[in-house]
Amino acid sequence: MKITGGSDEPVARRPDDHLLEPERRALANVAYRLLGSLTEAEDAVQEAYTRWFALPEARRDAISSPGAWLTTVVSRICLDQLRSARVRRERYVGEWIPEPLPVRAEWSELSLGSTAGDPADHITLDESVEMAFLVVLDSMTPAERVAFMLHDVFRVPFSEVAEIVGRTPGACRELASAGRRRVAAARNHGAAAPRRAVIVRDFRQAWQAKDVDALVRLLDPSVVAVADGGGRAMASPVPVQGREAVAEFLVRLAGLADRLDLLERTVNGQPGLVAMKGRDILTVYAFDIDDDLIQRIWAIRNPDKLRPWAG
Repeated sequence: MKITGGSDEPVARRPDDHLLEPERRALANVAYRLLGSLTEAEDAVQEAYTRWFALPEARRDAISSPGAWLTTVVSRICLDQLRSARVRRERYVGEWIPEPLPVRAEWSELSLGSTAGDPADHITLDESVEMAFLVVLDSMTPAERVAFMLHDVFRVPFSEVAEIVGRTPGACRELASAGRRRVAAARNHGAAAPRRAVIVRDFRQAWQAKDVDALVRLLDPSVVAVADGGGRAMASPVPVQGREAVAEFLVRLAGLADRLDLLERTVNGQPGLVAMKGRDILTVYAFDIDDDLIQRIWAIRNPDKLRPWAG
């Protein structure tokens, strides 16, 4: 994906100028991967556009590539947010999971909001938005994450990354290398998308049937289930580990639930589940699957992180 392009022609002076709109999708893709939040990514992109249109006209005309300029500004905004996020996470209630990404077109039959111009539609679905990948990114330092993502995913030269991060190109090369090692250490063999969908469907059916044995057969012995309520929704304050413990925990949840519907939906480009009560979305579930077994379950319950799903 090329993000350093952009029109060399003079641009109009309105925030909705169609010549800059193609850049918005690229910028949203950068910002979401850097921040792990669709809401914060949109805010970062909007702030970059605000700064662009605040420039004197002569300054804008002197910038040959608005897309490259906007990418630099968005990346710096994201880097600042990542640094402050580390402080905010220390005060976060319970576990923190990246904000899940919906495919709004899947909800058309329920008419849950309009899909026209939806921010989620700006995000290209590939392995760099999978929940497992975002969780690894979140383990990196802010500088590692920015250097790794910009260079390895978006192919930004280290000379440009250095200007964004405020380090030398050589230091940015080392940062990206450290991020690469983290990703390599966490990467599993994965499973093809059709097979993942079958496993998630079997999981849903076993869960709805409250069948502990069937659940155990689908879970890796060292499976970990993590829930993010953010202090806004009930969630286990610590991860649940081990397939028997996770299966029994899930069955207990099913017993406590009052008429919940589990829908199979795409979550960050992979098969996932959405728990609904009536028309209210309560939880989004993402999975990490390897060797036909579920390795990780992420349950996002914080309503602030579910706003993009509600339309």
